[in-house]
Amino acid sequence: MSQTATAGAVPRTQFPVLGAISLSHLINDMMQSLMLAIYPLLKGNLHLSFGQIGLITLTYQITASILQPLVGLYTDRKPRPYSLSLGMGFTFVGLLLLSRADSFGHVLMAASCVGMGSSIFHPESSRVARMASGGRHGLAQSIFQVGGNAGTALGPLLAAAIIVSHGQRSVAWFSAAALVGMVLLALVGRWAAHHLVAARKRAAARPAQAHPPALVRRTMAVRLALVFSKFFYLASINSYLIFFLQQRFAISVRDAQLHLFIFLASVAAGTLLGGPIGDRIGRKRVIWVSILGVAPFTLALPYASLDMSAALTAVIGFVLASAFPAIVVYAQELMPGKVGAVSGLFFGLAFGLGGIGAAALGQLADLIGIVGVYKVCSFLPLIGLLAALLPDLHAPARPAVAQGAGAQGAA
Repeated sequence: MSQTATAGAVPRTQFPVLGAISLSHLINDMMQSLMLAIYPLLKGNLHLSFGQIGLITLTYQITASILQPLVGLYTDRKPRPYSLSLGMGFTFVGLLLLSRADSFGHVLMAASCVGMGSSIFHPESSRVARMASGGRHGLAQSIFQVGGNAGTALGPLLAAAIIVSHGQRSVAWFSAAALVGMVLLALVGRWAAHHLVAARKRAAARPAQAHPPALVRRTMAVRLALVFSKFFYLASINSYLIFFLQQRFAISVRDAQLHLFIFLASVAAGTLLGGPIGDRIGRKRVIWVSILGVAPFTLALPYASLDMSAALTAVIGFVLASAFPAIVVYAQELMPGKVGAVSGLFFGLAFGLGGIGAAALGQLADLIGIVGVYKVCSFLPLIGLLAALLPDLHAPARPAVAQGAGAQGAA
């Protein structure tokens, strides 16, 4: 397929813009992950059950998942690059509320603000990343996403170093990072607004290749099943790894948070490599290996020793995360002309399925224990067998030519 996008593409890959949007993603997701990392603190201070912990995650992620596709659909028609700063502003407010929350209801309010921030930030920032890709869509999506993964990994580390020692109110200290992010995103929005008109003209000069509706529906159904597998399993790690390690090995909260950091850092590394590999060998191959290939490691995790658990979670995070850049770019190429809506849909599904998974697994943990939950979830990656049903939309891309704009997309 010829290089196409709703937002078009600039002649060369704009690494400064991609770096800025990735750094903003790091700040955004770092602040959001603080909420997940301090669950043990909130559980103790407010006397919450596992079910209530799951409902907090559900509130945060459902807020984001419902709004993201709607935001993306709207900005496909009327791009709003300066809305990026607004999204960071919602996260800023959510952090301040979380630092002062003294009841379960107040925590839910803070979680909803953080979710709204994500719903505004992700679709438009994904569009900007594609605009700056110069045709290297997988690479651009990886650079954008790895910032979020790195921020998510830093959250537990900062929580262990600062919030556990200084208490819940120290969450407000991180609001300064939100202000930095708002300024940075204002600059990114200015660049996007400047290039938007020219990008639309380039996109109009290369009409998008439409795919048969039956193929789109069938392929989207398979992809939804794969996303379900990936993010339900990730919910078991993100929300409950700390409790799993504490119950099985009787380690401290601080040590368990370091294990969570190892997992999230490996997720960041996998995300960075998944996109460019998909540009070269094809998105379908990356998705197939990533989701199904992680199954032997997830099946072994509930029975492993403490040291082996750290190694297994690192491998799981790296392999599983490499699929998501390929999933997003594949969907953008399956439905050309709907970059914002597709990005919002899949980022929204990531949040929504993660939230539903966290709530469901929290209820299940109250019934069968957290170790039992990990035994059940270990079979989820086997759903990756469905990747065999995905069509190869296009051949892998050749290395980009000097001007960048002539590079072919890859499926």
